[in-house]
Parts: sequence; structure tokens; C-alpha cells
Amino acid sequence: MDAGAGGGGVDDLSSTTPAAAVSRWSFALSRRFQRLLDKSTPHVLHRWIAFLAIAITYIIRVYFVQGFYIVSYGLGIYILNLLIGFLSPQVDPEIQNLSEGPTLPTRGSDEFRPFVRRLPEFKFWYSITKAFCIAFVMTFFSAFDVPLHMIKYKYVPFSFGKQRYNRKRAYSTESASLLPRD
Repeated sequence: MDAGAGGGGVDDLSSTTPAAAVSRWSFALSRRFQRLLDKSTPHVLHRWIAFLAIAITYIIRVYFVQGFYIVSYGLGIYILNLLIGFLSPQVDPEIQNLSEGPTLPTRGSDEFRPFVRRLPEFKFWYSITKAFCIAFVMTFFSAFDVPLHMIKYKYVPFSFGKQRYNRKRAYSTESASLLPRD
């Protein structure tokens, strides 16, 4: 039999290798996941409730572990980046140089869209949910818990307002002797 003529060639052998089996399995898994995402698209409220459950789980995990401040800080910066994309228009009118203002549709096939987001709602939800899931998994590995003693040395990415000092501080003898007496 000729190996290249009918079906017992090199291509048939490559489909039985472990790499091909893993490739078929990952392809099937990605198709199932994409189908689940496609089915969840119209269910906006349910998707955001699921996201809140994931976010609360992450917050509780970080609270009880008392660590992973760097992961949370990076997650916060990423969330702000996503939020800016979600709230920004796709086309900036100042850059597009629309001195006349927005135009109305002139043909029946044109659709009037006063505001088109740079990052659509579904992609925003998917990205923020994926970010919280990745951050949650990172809390199980101590390599991501960088010991910077941020709270001990008051190096935190937020502030509680202006620091106030008491007027009745204990002065040392040197500083008390330098003050003028009435």
C-alpha cells in the first residue's frame, strides 16, 4: 500500500499523539465556554449579580488572609482603566474635529448613535470578572504576597484626610527652653 495515497499517512498518525488529543480537548472546552458566554449575553442583571458574588468572595478572601495588597492595588488600577474605557466615547469629537457638532443620519441605512462606548458593556463585564478571578487565584500563592509592610509604615494607596495633631504635645526640655515665655 502506498502511504501517501489513501489514508494511512503521516496525518493520521499525528491525530493520535497526546498533543493532538490535548488540542482537541482544549478546542472543545473553548467552544463550550464561548457558547456559555453567548447564552449569557442578554442576561445583564444575572451577569452583574454573578460578578458581585465573585468580587465579594475576593474581598472576603483578602480580608481574612490580611495580605495581597499589591494584587489588590494592581486590580484597582486595572478596574479604573476599564472604567475609563467604559465611560469614554469610541470617537472623541474634539479629535475628529467636528466643529459643526454631531450630524444626523442622512440616509435610511444610517443609524443615529449619540454615544457609542469605547468598551462595550459585555466586554467590560467580561474583563472585570476575569480580572477578579485571576486576582482570586493569585491569593492562593504566597509569591504574590509581597511583604512591604504597607500598613505598618502607613504606605497605603489611599488617605483618610488631613492628619491632625493634638495641641497638648509633650515637649522635650530642649524645645521647651527655645520657646519664648510670656
